[in-house]
Amino acid sequence: MSEQAETLPRGGEMPTSDFIKQLVAVIRAEDSYGSWDGKSDAELLEEFIVTKEERRDMPIIGDPDPDILWRVEKFYEAVALLLEKRTGARAAQMSKIHHEGFGRIVLLSGRLVVLSKHVRDIHRYGFETYAKLAEAGETATQDAADMVARFPDAANA
Repeated sequence: MSEQAETLPRGGEMPTSDFIKQLVAVIRAEDSYGSWDGKSDAELLEEFIVTKEERRDMPIIGDPDPDILWRVEKFYEAVALLLEKRTGARAAQMSKIHHEGFGRIVLLSGRLVVLSKHVRDIHRYGFETYAKLAEAGETATQDAADMVARFPDAANA
């Protein structure tokens, strides 16, 4: 078993997930010059992977890198687009993150806040594996879809 763990790529195997497909599509849509055409999905998403060792080595205090903020934004844009595909309710993300790495992210649909997340230590943002990335995205999307189902009039207002 330890040999298999050593041979797996960083982040583990890429799961088959609607969220992963949506996140890759969101990222590829940003590539207007085709710079990422030759990259695999795993290569595009590798910046979302932060191992326990890497997280431990990161300083506790630090300003969030613009690339990290971009990844957080793409993650929640993918949640919003997948939510729209699943429910028909249009959604958009908004975030306000302080330069010290804490803040709030909301996902709005119509007049409804379908997702509200407080974040801290955003400079350490990431997931240990691709499977955990997919799980977090699917969970966020499902939570938002549950809110739309609970208040459809507000979501479609």
